[in-house]
Amino acid sequence: MYTGKLVFAQVMDHLPWHRFNEFVEQYGGNRKVKSFTCGDQYRCMAFAQLTYRSSLRDIETCLRAQSNKLYHMGIRGGVARNTLANANHVRDWRLQAAFTQHLMHMARTLYADDRHGIDLDNTVYALDSSTIDLCLALFPWARFRKTRAAVKLHTLLDLRSNIPAFIHITDGKLHDVNVLDIMAPEPGTFYIMDRAYLDFARLYTLHLNGAHFVLRSKKNTKLRRLSSRTVDRSTGVICDQVVRPDGVATSKDYPDTLRRIRFVDRERGKTQVFLTNDVILDPLTIAQLYRSRWQVELFFKWIKQHLRTKTFFGTSENAVKNQIWIAISVYVLLAIIRKRLGLDMSLHTILQILSLTPFEKMPLKQLLELEPAATVDLHQNNFLTLLD
Repeated sequence: MYTGKLVFAQVMDHLPWHRFNEFVEQYGGNRKVKSFTCGDQYRCMAFAQLTYRSSLRDIETCLRAQSNKLYHMGIRGGVARNTLANANHVRDWRLQAAFTQHLMHMARTLYADDRHGIDLDNTVYALDSSTIDLCLALFPWARFRKTRAAVKLHTLLDLRSNIPAFIHITDGKLHDVNVLDIMAPEPGTFYIMDRAYLDFARLYTLHLNGAHFVLRSKKNTKLRRLSSRTVDRSTGVICDQVVRPDGVATSKDYPDTLRRIRFVDRERGKTQVFLTNDVILDPLTIAQLYRSRWQVELFFKWIKQHLRTKTFFGTSENAVKNQIWIAISVYVLLAIIRKRLGLDMSLHTILQILSLTPFEKMPLKQLLELEPAATVDLHQNNFLTLLD
């Protein structure tokens, strides 16, 4: 009989708590705190994410029902919804942001040898944003439209591991393209973006830093064709041209040449026009790179469907950002556990299992590798029925 740690405690053991404590010191998280520390706050919020809790009262009720196990979960302070609400409201969200970014770096290192499905050795990033709607009456600081409030999650996803390499949370009014001013371009990498990021001045900055980009062109983008390459139209590629921006301002913003590739997606029946500064890859690979951008959409969908990022436990900006960053850290933690334990299952399956077993005592690897129960065959001749 296994008499070791609770499943929740084993999950938390995969976190680098020494680094967490360093960030706590850096941001003064435990200053004037007597009992409910930043570690207790994180564990309570992570528990809420893992077990689908919907409110502070829900968290308090569930944890108090298992009060004799709180110490073994790593929670030393008393759990009260007012205490947790105050911690989320007061303690600097940058602490959780810094810790999550450290976890992101750890996870990407673990997945460094994985492939992104395209015959390309370069690192490939997908850049996009997703809007999380809020109630304007409760979140007036996040005004987005006249009658709406929202925060925006800007994400740079590493397609090799589906782990974010960069995340920036803003109010809903910040246009997507502005995030290019915050990111530090990595030479030799590919940035896959949609039409919202078509800004020639910012794209030229990427180009000068040795980075490659692939993005959709807009219909009204003025480009002058300089030459054309021979293409195989049976692959769906209609043309591969060398072009130069021809607008009054854009010709100054991007004084170099670009490639314009027109591609017919026969599966969806749509024609797409891509712009890139890469001059080596064949046009079909460029089209495949852009198609892989949908992985960042799947990331947003996963975060919104399986973690608590729609119902918030506080209304202040600090509380909202604390909750979002902890939710992302739980996603990354699940990816770390899957890689370290060598599991061949989806993150959703891991989350479902952990959501039902946080208070169990079983080795984590054994728990996640259990075979599903065999299905009973109702048509077997020896099956007991009420008709016998």
